[in-house]
Amino acid sequence: MKNRVVITGLGAITPIGIGKEEFFAGLKAGQNGIEKITQFDAAEYDCQIAGEVKNFNPDDFIDKKESKRMDRYTQFAVAASKMALADSKLDLSTVDRNRVGVFIGAGIGGMRTLHSQYEKLFSKGPSRISPFFIPMMIANMASGQVAIALNIHGPSECIVTACASGTNCIGDAFYAIRQGEATIMFAGGTESSISPAGVAGFIAMKALCVDHNDDPHHASRPFDKNRSGFVMGEGSGIVLLEDLEHALNRGAKIYAEVIGYGRNNDAYHITTPAPNGEYQAKCMQLAIDSAGIAPEEVDYINAHGTSTHFNDDGETKAIKTVFGEHAYKLAVSSTKSMTGHMLGAAGGVEAIATIMAIDEGIIPPTINYETPDEGLDLDYVPNNSRAGKVNTALSNSFGFGGHNACIVLRKFNG
Repeated sequence: MKNRVVITGLGAITPIGIGKEEFFAGLKAGQNGIEKITQFDAAEYDCQIAGEVKNFNPDDFIDKKESKRMDRYTQFAVAASKMALADSKLDLSTVDRNRVGVFIGAGIGGMRTLHSQYEKLFSKGPSRISPFFIPMMIANMASGQVAIALNIHGPSECIVTACASGTNCIGDAFYAIRQGEATIMFAGGTESSISPAGVAGFIAMKALCVDHNDDPHHASRPFDKNRSGFVMGEGSGIVLLEDLEHALNRGAKIYAEVIGYGRNNDAYHITTPAPNGEYQAKCMQLAIDSAGIAPEEVDYINAHGTSTHFNDDGETKAIKTVFGEHAYKLAVSSTKSMTGHMLGAAGGVEAIATIMAIDEGIIPPTINYETPDEGLDLDYVPNNSRAGKVNTALSNSFGFGGHNACIVLRKFNG
C-alpha cells in the first residue's frame, strides 16, 4: 500500500501579494503585479518591466543577522516555508524531525549576490569578496537554510530544472511521502533574479517582452495573438505535504490531495520546446496515468502559459493531444498573466493557485486576453475569475533544457 499525500499548509510570496489570502485575492481580482523595474536602473535595457515582490521585509520572518547572510531568493524561501508551517498549524515539536524534509528548487539561485560580488571583485579586488559569497549564491541554500531554520533532518534536496524546478520538488516530495521515506515535506520553488545580468541575459536570448515598457500591465498576455515574450517575476511558493493518516490524526485542514506526478524531457533544444508540444503531452499523460484517473475527470489546468509564441502554441496542442474533445470542456488559465514568469518559483506558486482554486471553487483568469490566435481556441478563462467546482486539476511547468513536470491535485473527499 502506498501512502496517500495531502496538502495542509501554504506559503506564498508573489508580485500580487504576500501570504495565501492576499495572493489568491489578487488572482480572483485579476490584479496585475507587473510594473517598471525598481531594483536597479533599467533605463538602458530593452525590457524595463518585471513582476517584483512589493513590501517584503525579511526581518518579519528571519533574524536580522541571519537574513543578511542570505540572498533574497533564500529569504523568500525561508519566509514562505514559515508561512506554510503556520498555516498548517503543525507543531514540529510533536513529530520526529528525522521524518520531516525539504525539497525547494531554484532555477538560477543567488544571481543578485553573484552580481554584487563581481562588482566588488572588479572594482576593489579579491580581498573585498564576502566570506558569505558562495553560501549566499549557491542554489541549494534555500533548502539548506529552511532545514536549519526549522531544525528538520529528513530528506533535503534542491532540484534545478529551470522553470520546472518548483513542480519537480513538489512531485518528488509527494513520492518521498508516498513511499514512506518521510511523513512531512516542505516543497516548492523560489527565485529572485531581477538583476542587471539576469534581465540582460533573457533580453539577449530574445525571450522577454520588450514592447510594453510604457504599458507594463498589458505586457504578459498568455495565449493572446499579440503575445511577444514573457515578463520576469520573483517570489516563492512553498506547500506543506503530509501523510494523510498523520494529517487526519491531528485534525489538520486539508486543502487538496496530491494524486499524480509526471516528469520527462523533450531532448530537443536548450530553450525551444519540441514541436507540437509532443513531450509536454507525454508528461501530462504520465501524470494522469500516475493518478489512475481518466482525462475526462480533469476540470482545470493551471497552464505553464508563458506568453511566448512557442510555449503557448505547443502547450495548447499538447492539451488537445491528451484530452481530445474534453480539452474544450475544461478550463485552462495562466496566472503568469498577473505575476509574470517566476522561473524556478513558478511551479510552487502556481501549485498554490491551483490548490486554492480547488479549495474555494474559483478559477483564476488569464488576464490581457484580447485577440484569439489561430488554433489557440481553448477556454483560457479570459480576463475574469470564474466560480466553478474544481474537483481535479493539473499544474504544468516546462523549463529550458526540455524539462517537463506536471502534478495532479484533487479535492480531498475522505
